[in-house]
Amino acid sequence: MNWVSYLPPLLEGAAVTAQLAIYSTVLGAMLAFALGLGRFHGMPYVRGLCLCIVEFFRGTSLLVQLFWLFFALPIVGESLGWDWRLSPMVAGTLALSLNIGAYGAEVVRGALQAVPVGQLEAGLSLGLSPRRVLWKVRLPQALPEMMPSLGNLAVQNLKDTALVSLISLGDMAFRAEQIRNLTQDSTSVYTLLLLLYFGMALVVAGSMKTLEWRLSRWRTQQGR
Repeated sequence: MNWVSYLPPLLEGAAVTAQLAIYSTVLGAMLAFALGLGRFHGMPYVRGLCLCIVEFFRGTSLLVQLFWLFFALPIVGESLGWDWRLSPMVAGTLALSLNIGAYGAEVVRGALQAVPVGQLEAGLSLGLSPRRVLWKVRLPQALPEMMPSLGNLAVQNLKDTALVSLISLGDMAFRAEQIRNLTQDSTSVYTLLLLLYFGMALVVAGSMKTLEWRLSRWRTQQGR
């Protein structure tokens, strides 16, 4: 059995990895903006709640979060008379989304705070409400500044998807382990796995760079 025969099952796993990465990155980005805006512009109790969520998921292990959602949550639900069993895909998406959302929230908050105060005062002096200043002045300038850090988080999230193999989701890492157990050809299998992850990471990084460029152009056009 040569390395070419390893590609079909690995590519099947790559499709699952890509699906998981897309779902969790999109949902994580939504959570990041919600938590980041809540920490920055919310009422005191909203800021406190967002802070607790961010610090909890930043301060606990992603692997333990994944295991809790997949193994512990159904037990908690059963004790309450509810069926809270999650499929490996749903549990993996939730764990990854909550993790990337917590880290992304700090990126969003930091970018919003970096907007020069003078521009905010100018917006207020023109009669804009604080909420409109946030949406019309802060966000258009902060979005391009967020993109490099959010791009790094998206690439890290892709690599973290390998953890879902531990709850039997048939991603690339899970398929690679199956092939290795069958063939004992660790070198070829894991070399291919490294190259596949690297190729997917290049696609993610390139997509985020393109989005960053488009946002920079949009900001420039808005400023004219």
